[in-house]
Amino acid sequence: MFFIMFAVSALFLVLGYIFYGRFMAKVYDLNNGNVTPAEQLNDGMDYCPTHPAVVLGHHFSSIAGAGPIVGPITAASMFGWLPTILWCVLGSIFLGGPHDFGALVSSMRHEGKSVGEVIDRWIGHKGKKLFLIFTILSLFLVVAVFLVLTTATFVTDPVVAFVSCMYILLAVVSGILIYRFNMNLKVITLVMLAIIAVCAIKGGDWPFVAAIFTHGADTWNLFLALYILAASILPVWLLLQPRDYLASYFLYFAVAIGAIGMIFGASMDSGSIPMIAKEVKWMGLTKASLWPMLFVIVACGAISGFHSLVGSGTTSKQLAHEADAIPVGYGAMLLEGLVAVIAIGTLMVAGGIQKGGPVGTFAAGFGQFCTLVGIDPVLGTRLGAIAINGFLLTSLDTATRLARYQIQELSDYKVNKYAATIIAVVVALGLVYFKTTGADGKPVPAWSVIWPVFGASNQLVAALAILGVALWIIRGLKKKATFLLVPFWFMLVTSMAGLVVEITSTLASPSPNYILAGICALLLVLALLMTKEGLAALNREKRGEFVN
Repeated sequence: MFFIMFAVSALFLVLGYIFYGRFMAKVYDLNNGNVTPAEQLNDGMDYCPTHPAVVLGHHFSSIAGAGPIVGPITAASMFGWLPTILWCVLGSIFLGGPHDFGALVSSMRHEGKSVGEVIDRWIGHKGKKLFLIFTILSLFLVVAVFLVLTTATFVTDPVVAFVSCMYILLAVVSGILIYRFNMNLKVITLVMLAIIAVCAIKGGDWPFVAAIFTHGADTWNLFLALYILAASILPVWLLLQPRDYLASYFLYFAVAIGAIGMIFGASMDSGSIPMIAKEVKWMGLTKASLWPMLFVIVACGAISGFHSLVGSGTTSKQLAHEADAIPVGYGAMLLEGLVAVIAIGTLMVAGGIQKGGPVGTFAAGFGQFCTLVGIDPVLGTRLGAIAINGFLLTSLDTATRLARYQIQELSDYKVNKYAATIIAVVVALGLVYFKTTGADGKPVPAWSVIWPVFGASNQLVAALAILGVALWIIRGLKKKATFLLVPFWFMLVTSMAGLVVEITSTLASPSPNYILAGICALLLVLALLMTKEGLAALNREKRGEFVN
Protein backbone atom coordinates (compact mmCIF):
# COMPACT_ATOMS: atom_id res chain seq x y z
CA MET A 1 0.00 0.00 0.00
CA PHE A 2 2.89 2.38 0.76
CA PHE A 3 4.13 2.19 -2.83
CA ILE A 4 0.68 2.90 -4.31
CA MET A 5 0.08 5.77 -1.87
CA PHE A 6 3.39 7.40 -2.74
CA ALA A 7 3.44 6.67 -6.48
CA VAL A 8 -0.09 7.93 -7.11
CA SER A 9 0.49 11.03 -4.97
CA ALA A 10 3.79 11.82 -6.69
CA LEU A 11 2.24 11.28 -10.14
CA PHE A 12 -0.62 13.67 -9.44
CA LEU A 13 1.76 16.28 -8.04
CA VAL A 14 4.05 16.05 -11.08
CA LEU A 15 1.12 16.28 -13.49
CA GLY A 16 -0.22 19.24 -11.53
CA TYR A 17 3.13 21.00 -11.78
CA ILE A 18 3.35 20.44 -15.54
CA PHE A 19 -0.19 21.22 -16.62
CA TYR A 20 -1.75 23.42 -13.93
CA GLY A 21 1.53 25.25 -13.46
CA ARG A 22 1.66 25.94 -17.20
CA PHE A 23 -1.92 27.22 -17.11
CA MET A 24 -1.20 29.67 -14.29
CA ALA A 25 2.04 30.84 -15.90
CA LYS A 26 -0.03 31.81 -18.96
CA VAL A 27 -2.50 33.69 -16.77
CA TYR A 28 0.35 35.76 -15.33
CA ASP A 29 2.21 36.10 -18.68
CA LEU A 30 5.56 35.34 -17.07
CA ASN A 31 8.39 36.76 -19.15
CA ASN A 32 12.10 36.65 -18.38
CA GLY A 33 12.43 39.82 -20.40
CA ASN A 34 10.79 41.75 -17.58
CA VAL A 35 13.12 43.19 -14.94
CA THR A 36 12.35 41.77 -11.50
CA PRO A 37 12.37 43.85 -8.29
CA ALA A 38 15.49 41.98 -7.17
CA GLU A 39 17.37 43.41 -10.15
CA GLN A 40 15.68 46.80 -10.29
CA LEU A 41 15.81 47.59 -6.56
CA ASN A 42 18.95 45.66 -5.58
CA ASP A 43 20.01 47.21 -2.27
CA GLY A 44 22.20 44.47 -0.82
CA MET A 45 19.87 44.21 2.17
CA ASP A 46 16.43 42.80 1.28
CA TYR A 47 16.50 42.92 -2.53
CA CYS A 48 19.12 40.55 -3.91
CA PRO A 49 19.00 38.71 -7.29
CA THR A 50 19.84 35.11 -6.53
CA HIS A 51 20.41 31.75 -8.22
CA PRO A 52 17.04 29.93 -8.43
CA ALA A 53 18.38 26.89 -6.55
CA VAL A 54 19.28 29.12 -3.61
CA VAL A 55 15.89 30.87 -3.67
CA LEU A 56 14.09 27.53 -3.87
CA GLY A 57 16.08 26.26 -0.89
CA HIS A 58 15.27 29.35 1.15
CA HIS A 59 11.60 29.36 0.18
CA PHE A 60 10.94 25.64 0.61
CA SER A 61 12.63 25.39 3.99
CA SER A 62 10.89 28.58 5.17
CA ILE A 63 7.34 27.62 4.21
CA ALA A 64 7.57 24.04 5.43
CA GLY A 65 8.20 24.44 9.14
CA ALA A 66 6.65 21.62 11.13
CA GLY A 67 3.32 22.11 9.35
CA PRO A 68 3.51 19.30 6.74
CA ILE A 69 4.55 16.95 9.54
CA VAL A 70 2.41 17.91 12.54
CA GLY A 71 -0.83 18.63 10.67
CA PRO A 72 -1.06 15.54 8.42
CA ILE A 73 0.06 13.16 11.18
CA THR A 74 -2.53 14.58 13.59
CA ALA A 75 -5.31 14.52 10.99
CA ALA A 76 -4.52 11.00 9.76
CA SER A 77 -4.58 9.70 13.35
CA MET A 78 -8.06 11.20 13.76
CA PHE A 79 -9.75 10.62 10.40
CA GLY A 80 -7.68 7.96 8.62
CA TRP A 81 -4.90 8.13 6.05
CA LEU A 82 -7.01 8.23 2.86
CA PRO A 83 -8.96 11.50 3.38
CA THR A 84 -5.81 13.12 4.75
CA ILE A 85 -3.69 12.17 1.73
CA LEU A 86 -6.42 13.20 -0.70
CA TRP A 87 -6.58 16.64 0.86
CA CYS A 88 -2.78 17.01 0.99
CA VAL A 89 -2.37 16.14 -2.70
CA LEU A 90 -5.43 17.83 -4.23
CA GLY A 91 -5.20 20.75 -1.83
CA SER A 92 -1.57 21.37 -2.76
CA ILE A 93 -2.31 21.26 -6.50
CA PHE A 94 -5.50 23.31 -6.65
CA LEU A 95 -5.47 25.49 -3.52
CA GLY A 96 -2.09 25.76 -1.79
CA GLY A 97 -0.01 25.88 -4.97
CA PRO A 98 -2.11 28.57 -6.70
CA HIS A 99 -2.19 30.54 -3.43
CA ASP A 100 1.62 30.46 -3.08
CA PHE A 101 2.27 31.03 -6.79
CA GLY A 102 -0.19 33.92 -6.98
CA ALA A 103 1.17 35.64 -3.88
CA LEU A 104 4.74 35.40 -5.18
CA VAL A 105 3.97 36.65 -8.70
CA SER A 106 1.66 39.46 -7.54
CA SER A 107 4.36 40.66 -5.16
CA MET A 108 6.98 40.46 -7.91
CA ARG A 109 4.75 42.62 -10.13
CA HIS A 110 4.34 45.15 -7.31
CA GLU A 111 8.00 45.99 -6.65
CA GLY A 112 8.47 43.04 -4.31
CA LYS A 113 5.96 44.44 -1.84
CA SER A 114 3.85 42.23 0.39
CA VAL A 115 0.38 40.86 -0.25
CA GLY A 116 -0.79 43.65 2.06
CA GLU A 117 0.44 46.22 -0.45
CA VAL A 118 -1.26 44.31 -3.29
CA ILE A 119 -4.49 44.42 -1.29
CA ASP A 120 -3.98 48.15 -0.72
CA ARG A 121 -3.73 48.73 -4.47
CA TRP A 122 -6.64 46.56 -5.63
CA ILE A 123 -9.01 46.35 -2.67
CA GLY A 124 -8.31 49.48 -0.68
CA HIS A 125 -6.34 50.96 2.21
CA LYS A 126 -8.84 49.76 4.81
CA GLY A 127 -8.55 46.22 3.48
CA LYS A 128 -4.78 46.43 3.74
CA LYS A 129 -4.87 47.59 7.36
CA LEU A 130 -7.27 44.80 8.32
CA PHE A 131 -5.08 42.21 6.57
CA LEU A 132 -1.89 43.47 8.22
CA ILE A 133 -3.43 43.43 11.70
CA PHE A 134 -4.60 39.87 11.04
CA THR A 135 -1.24 38.66 9.79
CA ILE A 136 0.85 40.42 12.44
CA LEU A 137 -1.17 38.73 15.19
CA SER A 138 -0.62 35.38 13.46
CA LEU A 139 3.12 35.99 13.02
CA PHE A 140 3.60 36.85 16.68
CA LEU A 141 2.13 33.45 17.54
CA VAL A 142 4.18 31.65 14.86
CA VAL A 143 7.43 33.12 16.19
CA ALA A 144 6.52 32.18 19.77
CA VAL A 145 5.50 28.61 18.98
CA PHE A 146 8.38 27.87 16.63
CA LEU A 147 10.74 29.32 19.23
CA VAL A 148 9.38 26.87 21.81
CA LEU A 149 9.49 23.91 19.40
CA THR A 150 13.03 24.69 18.23
CA THR A 151 14.21 25.07 21.81
CA ALA A 152 12.65 21.70 22.64
CA THR A 153 14.72 19.98 19.91
CA PHE A 154 17.88 21.68 21.24
CA VAL A 155 17.21 20.61 24.84
CA THR A 156 16.34 17.04 23.84
CA ASP A 157 19.53 16.38 21.89
CA PRO A 158 22.71 18.55 22.10
CA VAL A 159 23.83 17.15 18.73
CA VAL A 160 20.81 18.78 17.09
CA ALA A 161 21.74 22.06 18.75
CA PHE A 162 25.37 21.66 17.62
CA VAL A 163 24.44 20.98 13.98
CA SER A 164 22.02 23.93 13.96
CA CYS A 165 24.70 26.26 15.32
CA MET A 166 27.11 24.99 12.69
CA TYR A 167 24.51 25.81 10.04
CA ILE A 168 24.38 29.40 11.32
CA LEU A 169 28.17 29.76 11.36
CA LEU A 170 28.70 28.17 7.95
CA ALA A 171 25.87 30.27 6.49
CA VAL A 172 27.69 33.49 7.33
CA VAL A 173 30.94 32.11 5.91
CA SER A 174 29.12 30.97 2.74
CA GLY A 175 27.40 34.32 2.26
CA ILE A 176 30.69 36.18 2.48
CA LEU A 177 32.56 33.78 0.17
CA ILE A 178 29.82 33.78 -2.49
CA TYR A 179 28.78 37.44 -2.50
CA ARG A 180 32.00 39.19 -1.53
CA PHE A 181 34.65 36.88 -3.01
CA ASN A 182 32.55 35.52 -5.91
CA MET A 183 33.46 31.92 -5.17
CA ASN A 184 31.69 29.13 -7.05
CA LEU A 185 28.29 28.26 -5.57
CA LYS A 186 28.65 24.52 -6.26
CA VAL A 187 32.05 24.31 -4.59
CA ILE A 188 30.88 26.22 -1.51
CA THR A 189 27.76 24.05 -1.32
CA LEU A 190 29.70 20.78 -1.47
CA VAL A 191 32.27 21.85 1.13
CA MET A 192 29.70 23.21 3.59
CA LEU A 193 27.40 20.21 3.23
CA ALA A 194 30.32 17.84 3.79
CA ILE A 195 31.12 19.62 7.06
CA ILE A 196 27.47 19.46 8.12
CA ALA A 197 27.28 15.75 7.26
CA VAL A 198 30.33 14.96 9.40
CA CYS A 199 28.92 17.00 12.30
CA ALA A 200 25.55 15.24 12.08
CA ILE A 201 27.00 11.71 11.86
CA LYS A 202 29.95 12.03 14.25
CA GLY A 203 28.72 14.75 16.60
CA GLY A 204 27.35 12.24 19.07
CA ASP A 205 30.87 10.77 19.51
CA TRP A 206 32.56 14.07 20.33
CA PRO A 207 32.60 14.82 24.11
CA PHE A 208 32.76 18.61 23.59
CA VAL A 209 29.35 18.62 21.89
CA ALA A 210 27.50 17.43 25.00
CA ALA A 211 29.67 19.64 27.23
CA ILE A 212 29.09 22.87 25.27
CA PHE A 213 25.62 22.40 23.82
CA THR A 214 23.72 20.99 26.79
CA HIS A 215 21.57 23.80 28.21
CA GLY A 216 18.11 24.41 29.59
CA ALA A 217 15.18 25.97 27.75
CA ASP A 218 15.79 29.51 29.07
CA THR A 219 19.34 29.60 27.72
CA TRP A 220 18.30 28.35 24.29
CA ASN A 221 15.32 30.74 24.20
CA LEU A 222 17.70 33.64 24.74
CA PHE A 223 20.16 32.34 22.13
CA LEU A 224 17.40 31.89 19.54
CA ALA A 225 15.95 35.32 20.33
CA LEU A 226 19.33 36.89 19.58
CA TYR A 227 19.66 34.78 16.44
CA ILE A 228 16.30 35.81 14.97
CA LEU A 229 17.04 39.44 15.82
CA ALA A 230 20.20 39.19 13.73
CA ALA A 231 18.52 37.21 10.93
CA SER A 232 15.83 39.88 10.64
CA ILE A 233 18.04 42.94 10.37
CA LEU A 234 21.22 41.68 8.66
CA PRO A 235 21.44 41.66 4.84
CA VAL A 236 19.48 38.69 3.50
CA TRP A 237 22.55 37.32 1.66
CA LEU A 238 24.67 37.22 4.83
CA LEU A 239 22.66 34.95 7.12
CA LEU A 240 19.02 34.21 6.33
CA GLN A 241 19.36 33.15 2.70
CA PRO A 242 22.51 30.97 2.91
CA ARG A 243 21.37 29.31 6.17
CA ASP A 244 18.02 28.37 4.68
CA TYR A 245 19.71 27.28 1.47
CA LEU A 246 22.17 24.96 3.21
CA ALA A 247 19.42 23.60 5.48
CA SER A 248 17.27 22.80 2.47
CA TYR A 249 19.69 20.05 1.37
CA PHE A 250 19.11 18.22 4.62
CA LEU A 251 15.41 18.55 3.95
CA TYR A 252 15.86 17.17 0.42
CA PHE A 253 17.76 14.29 1.99
CA ALA A 254 14.83 13.68 4.32
CA VAL A 255 12.44 13.66 1.34
CA ALA A 256 14.69 11.17 -0.49
CA ILE A 257 14.83 8.82 2.51
CA GLY A 258 11.09 9.20 2.94
CA ALA A 259 10.52 8.33 -0.71
CA ILE A 260 12.69 5.21 -0.38
CA GLY A 261 10.74 4.24 2.70
CA MET A 262 7.41 4.67 0.98
CA ILE A 263 8.52 2.71 -2.09
CA PHE A 264 10.33 -0.17 -0.41
CA GLY A 265 9.04 -0.15 3.16
CA ALA A 266 5.59 -1.70 2.78
CA SER A 267 6.47 -4.39 5.34
CA MET A 268 7.01 -1.66 7.96
CA ASP A 269 3.34 -0.66 7.93
CA SER A 270 1.98 -1.37 11.40
CA GLY A 271 -1.56 -1.67 10.09
CA SER A 272 -2.78 0.40 13.03
CA ILE A 273 -3.86 3.45 11.03
CA PRO A 274 -7.16 2.81 9.20
CA MET A 275 -7.89 3.96 5.66
CA ILE A 276 -10.91 5.82 7.04
CA ALA A 277 -11.54 6.09 10.76
CA LYS A 278 -14.43 4.04 12.11
CA GLU A 279 -17.65 5.93 12.68
CA VAL A 280 -16.07 9.09 11.30
CA LYS A 281 -18.32 12.12 11.51
CA TRP A 282 -18.17 13.70 8.08
CA MET A 283 -19.57 17.17 8.81
CA GLY A 284 -20.44 19.23 11.86
CA LEU A 285 -19.32 22.00 14.14
CA THR A 286 -17.36 19.78 16.52
CA LYS A 287 -13.65 18.98 16.88
CA ALA A 288 -14.34 15.41 15.79
CA SER A 289 -15.93 16.40 12.47
CA LEU A 290 -13.94 15.76 9.31
CA TRP A 291 -15.28 19.03 7.91
CA PRO A 292 -14.10 21.56 8.85
CA MET A 293 -11.40 20.16 11.15
CA LEU A 294 -9.40 18.06 8.65
CA PHE A 295 -8.89 21.10 6.43
CA VAL A 296 -7.91 23.28 9.39
CA ILE A 297 -5.60 20.75 11.08
CA VAL A 298 -3.60 19.74 7.98
CA ALA A 299 -2.76 23.40 7.27
CA CYS A 300 0.70 23.64 5.63
CA GLY A 301 0.38 20.17 4.14
CA ALA A 302 -2.21 21.52 1.68
CA ILE A 303 -2.54 25.31 2.01
CA SER A 304 -1.18 27.87 4.46
CA GLY A 305 -1.55 31.63 4.70
CA PHE A 306 1.97 31.82 6.12
CA HIS A 307 3.27 30.85 2.67
CA SER A 308 1.85 34.00 1.08
CA LEU A 309 3.72 36.08 3.65
CA VAL A 310 6.99 34.28 2.87
CA GLY A 311 6.52 34.47 -0.90
CA SER A 312 5.64 38.15 -0.88
CA GLY A 313 7.94 39.02 2.01
CA THR A 314 11.41 37.61 1.36
CA THR A 315 11.24 35.37 -1.74
CA SER A 316 9.87 37.89 -4.24
CA LYS A 317 12.81 40.18 -3.46
CA GLN A 318 15.31 37.50 -4.55
CA LEU A 319 13.98 36.23 -7.90
CA ALA A 320 16.35 37.12 -10.74
CA HIS A 321 13.91 35.97 -13.46
CA GLU A 322 10.12 35.82 -13.61
CA ALA A 323 10.07 32.18 -14.76
CA ASP A 324 11.82 31.20 -11.52
CA ALA A 325 8.46 31.79 -9.83
CA ILE A 326 7.14 28.50 -11.26
CA PRO A 327 9.49 26.08 -9.44
CA VAL A 328 9.80 28.33 -6.41
CA GLY A 329 6.20 29.46 -5.96
CA TYR A 330 4.33 26.40 -7.24
CA GLY A 331 6.91 23.63 -7.09
CA ALA A 332 7.86 24.21 -3.45
CA MET A 333 4.22 23.82 -2.35
CA LEU A 334 3.86 20.59 -4.29
CA LEU A 335 7.07 19.32 -2.72
CA GLU A 336 5.62 20.17 0.67
CA GLY A 337 2.53 18.16 -0.22
CA LEU A 338 4.84 15.21 -0.89
CA VAL A 339 6.47 15.73 2.52
CA ALA A 340 2.98 15.53 4.04
CA VAL A 341 2.40 12.17 2.32
CA ILE A 342 5.72 10.88 3.70
CA ALA A 343 4.79 12.15 7.17
CA ILE A 344 1.59 10.09 7.01
CA GLY A 345 3.75 7.10 6.09
CA THR A 346 5.89 7.59 9.20
CA LEU A 347 2.72 7.60 11.31
CA MET A 348 1.68 4.29 9.77
CA VAL A 349 5.12 2.84 10.57
CA ALA A 350 5.01 4.12 14.15
CA GLY A 351 1.49 2.75 14.61
CA GLY A 352 0.14 5.91 16.19
CA ILE A 353 1.22 9.12 17.88
CA GLN A 354 4.42 8.43 19.83
CA LYS A 355 6.17 10.16 22.72
CA GLY A 356 7.08 13.65 21.61
CA GLY A 357 3.84 14.02 19.64
CA PRO A 358 3.77 14.25 15.83
CA VAL A 359 7.39 15.49 15.72
CA GLY A 360 8.60 12.49 17.73
CA THR A 361 6.40 10.21 15.62
CA PHE A 362 7.97 11.48 12.40
CA ALA A 363 11.50 11.05 13.78
CA ALA A 364 10.74 7.48 14.89
CA GLY A 365 9.22 6.50 11.55
CA PHE A 366 12.02 8.23 9.67
CA GLY A 367 14.54 6.24 11.70
CA GLN A 368 12.92 3.02 10.51
CA PHE A 369 12.96 4.21 6.89
CA CYS A 370 16.70 4.90 7.25
CA THR A 371 17.39 1.22 7.89
CA LEU A 372 16.46 0.55 4.25
CA VAL A 373 19.66 2.33 3.16
CA GLY A 374 21.82 0.81 5.90
CA ILE A 375 21.62 3.64 8.43
CA ASP A 376 21.32 2.64 12.07
CA PRO A 377 17.78 3.45 13.34
CA VAL A 378 19.14 5.44 16.30
CA LEU A 379 21.21 7.62 13.97
CA GLY A 380 18.28 7.73 11.55
CA THR A 381 15.98 9.05 14.29
CA ARG A 382 18.56 11.73 15.10
CA LEU A 383 18.81 12.68 11.41
CA GLY A 384 15.02 12.92 11.33
CA ALA A 385 15.12 15.25 14.34
CA ILE A 386 17.78 17.40 12.63
CA ALA A 387 15.61 17.58 9.51
CA ILE A 388 12.61 18.70 11.56
CA ASN A 389 14.77 21.23 13.36
CA GLY A 390 15.84 22.54 9.94
CA PHE A 391 12.19 23.09 9.05
CA LEU A 392 11.49 24.81 12.37
CA LEU A 393 14.50 27.11 12.47
CA THR A 394 14.11 28.34 8.90
CA SER A 395 10.44 29.15 9.50
CA LEU A 396 11.36 30.84 12.77
CA ASP A 397 13.92 33.23 11.28
CA THR A 398 11.80 33.96 8.22
CA ALA A 399 8.67 34.59 10.33
CA THR A 400 10.58 37.14 12.40
CA ARG A 401 11.73 39.01 9.30
CA LEU A 402 8.18 38.90 7.94
CA ALA A 403 6.81 40.32 11.19
CA ARG A 404 9.33 43.13 10.82
CA TYR A 405 8.11 43.87 7.29
CA GLN A 406 4.45 43.80 8.32
CA ILE A 407 4.93 46.08 11.33
CA GLN A 408 6.80 48.57 9.16
CA GLU A 409 4.05 48.49 6.54
CA LEU A 410 1.31 48.95 9.13
CA SER A 411 3.12 52.03 10.47
CA ASP A 412 3.70 53.34 6.92
CA TYR A 413 7.42 52.80 7.59
CA LYS A 414 7.48 55.21 10.54
CA VAL A 415 8.90 52.33 12.60
CA ASN A 416 12.44 51.37 11.52
CA LYS A 417 13.61 47.78 11.03
CA TYR A 418 15.36 47.62 14.39
CA ALA A 419 12.34 48.71 16.42
CA ALA A 420 9.98 46.53 14.38
CA THR A 421 12.16 43.46 14.94
CA ILE A 422 12.47 44.13 18.66
CA ILE A 423 8.68 44.47 18.93
CA ALA A 424 8.17 41.10 17.21
CA VAL A 425 10.73 39.28 19.36
CA VAL A 426 9.60 40.84 22.65
CA VAL A 427 5.94 40.01 22.00
CA ALA A 428 6.88 36.44 21.06
CA LEU A 429 8.93 36.04 24.25
CA GLY A 430 6.00 37.47 26.19
CA LEU A 431 3.76 34.74 24.79
CA VAL A 432 6.37 32.16 25.80
CA TYR A 433 6.90 33.35 29.38
CA PHE A 434 3.59 35.00 30.34
CA LYS A 435 1.37 32.60 32.25
CA THR A 436 -2.41 32.39 32.04
CA THR A 437 -5.04 29.90 33.13
CA GLY A 438 -5.35 26.69 31.12
CA ALA A 439 -8.40 24.48 30.55
CA ASP A 440 -7.66 22.59 33.78
CA GLY A 441 -7.39 25.79 35.79
CA LYS A 442 -3.60 25.57 36.13
CA PRO A 443 -1.09 28.21 34.92
CA VAL A 444 0.19 27.61 31.38
CA PRO A 445 2.20 29.70 28.87
CA ALA A 446 0.03 32.13 26.92
CA TRP A 447 1.07 30.66 23.56
CA SER A 448 -0.30 27.22 24.46
CA VAL A 449 -3.72 28.72 25.18
CA ILE A 450 -3.83 30.65 21.91
CA TRP A 451 -2.23 27.95 19.71
CA PRO A 452 -5.48 26.01 19.03
CA VAL A 453 -6.75 28.95 17.02
CA PHE A 454 -3.68 29.12 14.79
CA GLY A 455 -4.89 26.53 12.28
CA ALA A 456 -8.11 28.36 11.50
CA SER A 457 -6.49 31.80 11.57
CA ASN A 458 -3.69 30.62 9.27
CA GLN A 459 -6.23 29.28 6.78
CA LEU A 460 -8.14 32.56 6.95
CA VAL A 461 -4.93 34.41 6.06
CA ALA A 462 -4.71 32.12 3.01
CA ALA A 463 -8.29 32.88 1.99
CA LEU A 464 -7.79 36.63 2.34
CA ALA A 465 -4.48 36.52 0.45
CA ILE A 466 -6.18 34.60 -2.38
CA LEU A 467 -8.88 37.28 -2.50
CA GLY A 468 -6.26 40.00 -2.87
CA VAL A 469 -4.47 38.17 -5.69
CA ALA A 470 -7.78 37.42 -7.42
CA LEU A 471 -8.75 41.11 -7.37
CA TRP A 472 -5.39 41.98 -8.94
CA ILE A 473 -5.98 39.45 -11.72
CA ILE A 474 -9.51 40.73 -12.34
CA ARG A 475 -8.83 44.45 -12.05
CA GLY A 476 -5.17 44.66 -13.02
CA LEU A 477 -4.65 41.88 -15.56
CA LYS A 478 -8.26 42.00 -16.85
CA LYS A 479 -8.57 38.22 -16.70
CA LYS A 480 -10.86 35.73 -15.03
CA ALA A 481 -9.83 34.46 -11.61
CA THR A 482 -12.26 31.59 -11.07
CA PHE A 483 -9.36 29.25 -10.31
CA LEU A 484 -8.69 31.43 -7.25
CA LEU A 485 -12.18 32.54 -6.26
CA VAL A 486 -13.39 28.94 -5.78
CA PRO A 487 -10.55 28.16 -3.32
CA PHE A 488 -11.20 31.52 -1.63
CA TRP A 489 -14.81 30.74 -0.83
CA PHE A 490 -14.03 27.18 0.29
CA MET A 491 -11.24 28.26 2.64
CA LEU A 492 -13.18 31.27 3.94
CA VAL A 493 -16.22 29.21 4.93
CA THR A 494 -14.15 26.29 6.23
CA SER A 495 -11.84 28.49 8.32
CA MET A 496 -14.71 30.46 9.80
CA ALA A 497 -16.41 27.19 10.70
CA GLY A 498 -13.17 26.13 12.40
CA LEU A 499 -13.18 29.32 14.49
CA VAL A 500 -16.82 28.71 15.45
CA VAL A 501 -15.83 25.21 16.61
CA GLU A 502 -13.09 26.70 18.81
CA ILE A 503 -15.49 29.26 20.30
CA THR A 504 -18.27 26.77 21.08
CA SER A 505 -15.93 24.08 22.40
CA THR A 506 -14.03 26.39 24.75
CA LEU A 507 -17.20 28.02 26.09
CA ALA A 508 -18.75 24.60 26.69
CA SER A 509 -15.76 23.31 28.68
CA PRO A 510 -15.81 23.17 32.53
CA SER A 511 -13.19 25.95 32.58
CA PRO A 512 -14.12 28.28 29.68
CA ASN A 513 -11.18 30.12 28.14
CA TYR A 514 -12.63 33.52 27.44
CA ILE A 515 -9.32 34.82 26.06
CA LEU A 516 -9.30 32.15 23.36
CA ALA A 517 -12.99 32.69 22.59
CA GLY A 518 -12.43 36.43 22.36
CA ILE A 519 -9.48 36.04 20.00
CA CYS A 520 -11.53 33.73 17.78
CA ALA A 521 -14.38 36.26 17.71
CA LEU A 522 -11.93 39.07 16.87
CA LEU A 523 -10.46 37.07 13.98
CA LEU A 524 -13.95 36.32 12.67
CA VAL A 525 -14.85 40.00 12.69
CA LEU A 526 -11.57 40.99 10.98
CA ALA A 527 -12.09 38.33 8.29
CA LEU A 528 -15.67 39.42 7.64
CA LEU A 529 -14.67 43.08 7.38
CA MET A 530 -11.80 42.18 5.05
CA THR A 531 -14.10 40.05 2.88
CA LYS A 532 -16.62 42.91 2.77
CA GLU A 533 -13.91 45.25 1.45
CA GLY A 534 -12.88 42.72 -1.19
CA LEU A 535 -16.41 42.10 -2.43
CA ALA A 536 -17.06 45.85 -2.53
CA ALA A 537 -13.96 46.29 -4.72
CA LEU A 538 -15.14 43.46 -6.96
CA ASN A 539 -18.56 45.08 -7.33
CA ARG A 540 -16.96 48.41 -8.17
CA GLU A 541 -14.99 46.65 -10.90
CA LYS A 542 -18.16 45.15 -12.34
CA ARG A 543 -19.79 48.60 -12.38
CA GLY A 544 -16.71 50.16 -13.95
CA GLU A 545 -15.89 52.28 -10.91
CA PHE A 546 -12.25 52.74 -9.92
CA VAL A 547 -11.13 54.34 -6.69
CA ASN A 548 -7.42 53.49 -6.49
